[in-house]
Amino acid sequence: MKISVLGYSGSGKSTFAIKLGEYYQSEVLHLDTVHWLPGWREREKEEEIKIVRKYLDEKDAWIIDGNYRSKLLERRMEESDYIYIFQFNRFRCLFRAIKRLLKYRGKSRESITDGCEEKIDLEFVYWILHKGRDKEHRQGFQTIAKRYQNKTTIIRTPKELKEVEKNLK
Repeated sequence: MKISVLGYSGSGKSTFAIKLGEYYQSEVLHLDTVHWLPGWREREKEEEIKIVRKYLDEKDAWIIDGNYRSKLLERRMEESDYIYIFQFNRFRCLFRAIKRLLKYRGKSRESITDGCEEKIDLEFVYWILHKGRDKEHRQGFQTIAKRYQNKTTIIRTPKELKEVEKNLK
C-alpha cells in the first residue's frame, strides 16, 4: 500500500499519517523530517530529493506525509494507491497548530526533526492563514484531485475525517 497525505499546514496530516502507519503496519516518511535539520535549518534541495528518491526506490509500501512539490511530488502521486488531501478551514488549522504548540512546547514532535522545537511565530501564522492557501497552493491540490480522482479523498471537516478513519480498507 502506498499512500500520500497532503493538505494545509496544521490540518492534521501528520497525525493521520501516523494512524495510517499503525493501521497498515507501514513506515511513515514525514517530509518535514527530510526538509528540516536541527534548529529549523533547511536541508539542501538536492539532498532532500536524494533522500526521497531512495525511500521510494527501496520501499514496497509507504505512507508519505507532506506536500513539498520539489520532493518528487509527481512521482509520489503516480505511485500512490490512495491520496488524502486535508482542506480544513484556515481557522481550524490555526487552532490545531496552537493546540500542537501547547502539547509539544519545548519539544520536537515525532513528525519533525529532533532539534526542531515546536513553535509558532508570525511568519507561520501568516503561512497558515494566507500564504499556504494562495491560488497556487489551492490550484495544486485541485489539479491533483482532478488528475487522480479515482484514488483521491478530500477531507474538509472533522466529521469527514472520522468517516474516512472508520472506513479504512
